[in-house]
Amino acid sequence: MSAIELIRERAPEFAPTAGLILGSGLGGFVDAIDDAVAIPYAELPGFPNAGVQGHAGRLLLGNVNGTPLAVMQGRSHYYESGRADAMKIPIRTLAALGVECLILTNAAGSVNPDTGPGSIMLTSDHINFTGISPLFGEPGSARFVDLSGAYDRDLCAMFHEAAAAAGIELHDGVYMWFCGPNFETPAEIRAAKILGADAVGMSTVPEVILARHAGIKVAALSIITNLAAGLSGTPLSHAQTVAAADRAADGLQSLLLAFLARYQGRAP
Repeated sequence: MSAIELIRERAPEFAPTAGLILGSGLGGFVDAIDDAVAIPYAELPGFPNAGVQGHAGRLLLGNVNGTPLAVMQGRSHYYESGRADAMKIPIRTLAALGVECLILTNAAGSVNPDTGPGSIMLTSDHINFTGISPLFGEPGSARFVDLSGAYDRDLCAMFHEAAAAAGIELHDGVYMWFCGPNFETPAEIRAAKILGADAVGMSTVPEVILARHAGIKVAALSIITNLAAGLSGTPLSHAQTVAAADRAADGLQSLLLAFLARYQGRAP
């Protein structure tokens, strides 16, 4: 049985219009899902093992503020398997379910001291510093995906409206993908700043590429958990990332709830 067949068996007639992928420390959002159907990734063929602290590894289907939503509680990272396309089946499964927009969240390090820990950043564009694509080996001309508008302008505008209404400061910035799992060096962070990055992280970009290949609109949000290497005297660690994400999660959850109320009102 394929993942899509199993999902339709567990949640017959459920048709999500939006999808959400939760990053490190952001799993608490699932408490806002009404009448959730939860399916562990281990039961879904082709879904990844969520082998990172802060990633529960479940797909949840339910309604949030009136929006039918498919939530992935955790993701696979390139550094876990050396596969940039590890999220290909999950993203394509969301597309097959009818998801029209995908919201990606992550924890990131700031290259800009003015956007400090606890800030929320809306991604305006990204830099794929790895040079790796999840579409390597993909057949056909559709693999030549136009990423000039990877982050949907209408969705981004809706997030800014939601942030203003909720009294949440929302920064805009460019996210640079490093493959990890080691943190960046101070020299790499200086290079990232010169190239125009505002934040750095180890996820999200492969999912954006896969989603655009599948015809899904994208928006992405980062919780800034730390200043990047060389900008602070605090040693970097994943425990620090999860703890800081936990502290900032309430603000991001409020923003997501406000956005989903607006999205449902405007969804075609």
